[in-house]
Amino acid sequence: MNTAETYFHAERWGGLMFVAVAVVVIAVAAWTWRHSAFWRGAAGPLILAALVQLGVGGSVWWRSPQDLARVQHIVANERVRLGIEEIPRMQVVMNEFARNRWIEFALAAAGILLVILAPQSSVWQGAGAGLAVQAAMIFLLDGSAERRAAGYLSWLQSL
Repeated sequence: MNTAETYFHAERWGGLMFVAVAVVVIAVAAWTWRHSAFWRGAAGPLILAALVQLGVGGSVWWRSPQDLARVQHIVANERVRLGIEEIPRMQVVMNEFARNRWIEFALAAAGILLVILAPQSSVWQGAGAGLAVQAAMIFLLDGSAERRAAGYLSWLQSL
């Protein structure tokens, strides 16, 4: 298996992981919602972020095989397109990871502040907890995807 295959297969599984985590989070949020004000507050951010995860993860899972075929064709037949299309595309992806890291950090910090400052067991404290947990989870999943993308970009640049 070459580097492109390794990268896109890992991306596909990463997308599936995003979807799986989102489904679990939605199920937990739906189940705990009726238990207390705290859990009703947590459910909103948990479900909203999980819906984003479903969209992103599903999209990555769906398009990875086509992306792999496209890159294999370019590497085998039109290497000049790597510098015109694939390397710039991956540089944009890497910039998006950097931007997203700051957004995820800010959301986690806001969630932690709500947990600390909101009244005990309130909807707002729950919302903060849900926000902090989802931001941290997405941060970890994105970090793994970013490391894969960096290795793939480095491989592209070496061709």
